[in-house]
Amino acid sequence: MGLLSSPPFGYTSDMTFFWPTAVLVFLLGSAVGSFLNVLIYRSWRGEDWMKGKSHCETCGSAITWYENMPIISYLWLRGHCAHCQAIISPIHPTMELMTGTLFLWWYMDGLPQFTTQAWILPIVQPLFWLIVGVIAVAIIISDLEQLVIPRWSIIWLTMLTLIYRIGLVVTGEMQAIDFWLAIVWALLLGLSFFGLWWLTHGRGFGFGDVQLAFPLALLLASWQRIIVGIWLGFFSGALVGVVLILLKKKRFGQVIPFGPFLLLGTALSLRWGWQLWDSYVRLIVE
Repeated sequence: MGLLSSPPFGYTSDMTFFWPTAVLVFLLGSAVGSFLNVLIYRSWRGEDWMKGKSHCETCGSAITWYENMPIISYLWLRGHCAHCQAIISPIHPTMELMTGTLFLWWYMDGLPQFTTQAWILPIVQPLFWLIVGVIAVAIIISDLEQLVIPRWSIIWLTMLTLIYRIGLVVTGEMQAIDFWLAIVWALLLGLSFFGLWWLTHGRGFGFGDVQLAFPLALLLASWQRIIVGIWLGFFSGALVGVVLILLKKKRFGQVIPFGPFLLLGTALSLRWGWQLWDSYVRLIVE
């Protein structure tokens, strides 16, 4: 597919002119990451994420606005609470940096990749994939920190992906039969994951990974890219697990978060899935 004849959001190859905008996009992304930190941490603690001011997780002191600037405040405070000097979890700036980088990549490199010219999709499609990226970052951080994939992330990812796929069908960018087949492949993958989870009594991976399989398969849509994505997820997870065991960071049989590797495999398959599948088929045929 070719590039858009008129790129969305005023994107241009003149990067010098748009550097100020790029900085603002990064700052906006880091602010979204700061919000995700509040959402995730309060979900873990059973707190209402819509009420109450940000506060120190150790002493409970309220955090002022200048102590709550994404990334900058962490560096300025040298990673410690201004009130009790407790160490601030590095997860906070990591989340902010990841989402800021995601927004920056989306603006600098992601926008030109969206090629559809049907109806409002040149606007909806980039925003959809940006939101998917934000949800993915939240899943990665939560799974790495707590070995938990938030239920809200799976619900939103599933709902948004279904709406997106339906939108593609309505605008003629996707055939209805392909949409229904994508549902079938997603259900089959979810059932396969459930079977593995049940047979291993949850020792292979968590139930959150089982739930995550459906929306990820729906994102990939075709059985070829699903196979590539899942294989890459299992391979990367096994490789990291072996390295951690060799480094004595983990013992054999210990659980490692699998959600990040599923997301990594999905991202790689979205970008290079067809090429990898074609290379595999040629290797087998020849």
